[in-house]
Amino acid sequence: MIISQFQTVGRDLFTRGLVSSHSGNLSIRLGERIIITRRDSMFNCLQEHDLIETGISKNNRSTPLASADLAIHRAIYRETQALAIVHAHPPHAVALSMTETEIVPSVEGLTVTGTVPVVDWKMEEKLRNLANTVARTLKQHRIIMVRNHGSFAIGQLLEEAYNFTTALEQSSQVLCLTRSLQVNPVKQ
Repeated sequence: MIISQFQTVGRDLFTRGLVSSHSGNLSIRLGERIIITRRDSMFNCLQEHDLIETGISKNNRSTPLASADLAIHRAIYRETQALAIVHAHPPHAVALSMTETEIVPSVEGLTVTGTVPVVDWKMEEKLRNLANTVARTLKQHRIIMVRNHGSFAIGQLLEEAYNFTTALEQSSQVLCLTRSLQVNPVKQ
């Protein structure tokens, strides 16, 4: 049952081009445990061995196999009520994150995601600092962008976090197309 949730969301993220063959990660919280995708797993064909179970606060034997973003997932679960996280690399949203401090989706997207803040990420910044920044920001938002990197969406289910991710990307695509046409959208 759990694997089918990961497979459905993973395959859809890959098919929509929101992750490359070995990028992104998914997780769910089960009490004080996390089930997270394995480091470098392939989202289009996730299998049981691609799901790593570990603690929110404690490591175990399988922890080294977990996604490189495990620290971020742990921080999010400690700071929010989220039960699921989707981390993706939606290309239009990533492009907008390079020039914007927040992404304001179209009316339809805005009702789903709200305004999406863009948090800064510097390569020399330690992962712990990024994890804390992402977690703090997600206390007040459903989805955020890390500048020039990707999105982190939270929800009560993987499907809910996936919905926020696709809504952000669809709105970002419309914003990018509008800008490429050099059209000023009509304010409502």
